[in-house]
Amino acid sequence: MRMNRPAPYVLWFCAMIVTGCASLPNTVTEQIDSRHVEYALTRNGQEIVVFENGLGGTMHWWAKVFPEIAKTTTSFAYNRPGYGKSDPASTPRDGQHIVNELRSLLRSKGLNPPYVLVGHSLGGLYTQLFARRYPHEVQGLVLVDSTHPLQLKGAGSPENWPTWVRVVFSLATSAVAKEELTAIDPTGEEILGLPTVGNKPMIILSALRPMKGTSALAKDGNEKRKDLARLYPDARQIWVNSDHGIPLENPDSVIEAVREVLSQLQPSLP
Repeated sequence: MRMNRPAPYVLWFCAMIVTGCASLPNTVTEQIDSRHVEYALTRNGQEIVVFENGLGGTMHWWAKVFPEIAKTTTSFAYNRPGYGKSDPASTPRDGQHIVNELRSLLRSKGLNPPYVLVGHSLGGLYTQLFARRYPHEVQGLVLVDSTHPLQLKGAGSPENWPTWVRVVFSLATSAVAKEELTAIDPTGEEILGLPTVGNKPMIILSALRPMKGTSALAKDGNEKRKDLARLYPDARQIWVNSDHGIPLENPDSVIEAVREVLSQLQPSLP
């Protein structure tokens, strides 16, 4: 019997519970402001590239991307509170708190703006908020099959998920991932209430394979993939031959996108 191809939301859940096998170079766990934080940091160039993980994912999702970008840049990846070896935080898990915690973390390591932000999935939602709230601190973006600000609205609402998907999510995800999911709507509303990102090099990488999905939920997700480019008219959208897990499935596309953004940056003044 021929089985239908997995819908995009199936791959999304796979993305949440699967992590990369390789470790990032220079990974450490350090106590910063009374909380242990797991991060990787290399200092091989003037430009600072910051990686933000997706829902349920650790920084090891960047294992095939980070080493290449780190050869010529200062590169930073980390685990948000409650992931990997990073201690949980008592603050709400909405975008505003996550972005401000990241800004504080970067400064604690002497990494002062501006940054090139690279965000996968939910990490893309956080980098959108970062760039809109603090535009002078961001000089370029790469959104890797990013969550749309209205991802859980309409047909994408968890109320419309198949029962088995809701059961898998409930059983396979951590408490912090559930908190982050709950906060997607207010984070998305805040993003849409702020000016869009303009006059910065920006690339949107969108997964091509999920476009074959035919369920209502799959169609909604793919319409939102298309609509993301409308939110950022100055960005270039590239369709990648991959499912949702682009950093692991097609890392070269991410590497090329980051390098393209870096190549378009204005030279820093002495």
